[in-house]
Amino acid sequence: MKYNLLNLLNMSNDSGSVLLALLTGAAIGAGVGILYAPDKGARTRKKIKKKAILARDEVSDRLSKATDELTRTADAKRADFERKIDETISNMSYKADDIIATLEHKLAELKKKNAQFQK
Repeated sequence: MKYNLLNLLNMSNDSGSVLLALLTGAAIGAGVGILYAPDKGARTRKKIKKKAILARDEVSDRLSKATDELTRTADAKRADFERKIDETISNMSYKADDIIATLEHKLAELKKKNAQFQK
C-alpha cells in the first residue's frame, strides 16, 4: 500500500508530529553514520553536511508537494461547496415562488368568500 505525505498527514492528528518524526529520523541516521564512520573528521563532516542538505531538500520538496496537493484539494472542496450553495439557493427560490403562488391563490379564494359574505 502506497502512502504519500498527504496521506501521512491525514492519518495523523497533528501534522507537526509527522514533520518532527521525519527530521528526527534524519538526525538519528546522521548520528549513527557519524558513530560508525571510518573516515577522518573533515571528510565525515562533509558527508554529514551533504546528508543534512539532502534531508532538508527532501523535506522541503515533500512539504511543497503536500502544500500544493492541499491547496488543490481545498480549491476543489470550495468549488463544490459553492456549487451546492448555488443549487440550494436556486431550489429555495423555486420553493419560495411556489409558496407565494399558493398563498396568492388562497388569498384570492378568501377574497371571493369574503365578497360573498358581504352581499
